Amino acid sequence: MAMLNEILEYNKTFVEKKKYEKYQTTKFPNKKMVILTCMDTRLLELLPKAMNFSNGDVKTVKNAGALIMHPFGSIMRSILVAVYELQATEVLVIGHHDCGMSSLKSGAMIEHMKERGVNQETLDTLNYSGIDINNWLHGFENVTESVKHSVELIKKHPLMPADVNVHGLVINPETGKLDLVVNGY
Repeated sequence: MAMLNEILEYNKTFVEKKKYEKYQTTKFPNKKMVILTCMDTRLLELLPKAMNFSNGDVKTVKNAGALIMHPFGSIMRSILVAVYELQATEVLVIGHHDCGMSSLKSGAMIEHMKERGVNQETLDTLNYSGIDINNWLHGFENVTESVKHSVELIKKHPLMPADVNVHGLVINPETGKLDLVVNGY
C-alpha cells in the first residue's frame, strides 16, 4: 500500500503544478505507426529514444515477449483499432535480445503458481477444459523467429488491410541498436 500512496501523492503534485502540459497531444499518432513490443522495463524509455519517437508519435502495445498468442485476442484487437480508428498505416513488431520469454519454462512458472496458492485441481480443470496451460505459458526459443511469426500473423490477418506495412525488428536492450528482421515494404 505504501507504493500506491507514494504514486498518488506524486500525482497530486504533478497535476497541481500542471506538469502534464508538456505531454499533451492528440489520440492520433503523429507518425501513423503502432508498435507491438515487450513489457521489459529496459525498453520503457530506451526504445522510443533509440527510434527518435516522442510522446504522441506512435501507439504502443506491450505484452510479455511482443507475442501474439491468439489472432483474435486483445493484442491483435489493439493493433486493428490503431489501424482503423487511430490512423496508423504501419505496424512495427519489436522484440529484444535477452528477453525473459526466451527462457520461460512453463513447468517452473506452474511451480511458482503452486507456491503462491494455485492448487493442482485448478490446473487440472483448465487442462480438462481445453486450455493447454503448458503451451499457453511457454515462451519462445528464438527472438528473431518469434518476431517473424508475429509479423506474419499480423500481415495475413483477415481483418488487416493489405496497404498496411508490417515490419519486424529486434532491439538490444542495453545499447538500443536495432536489427531489421522483416522489411514490410
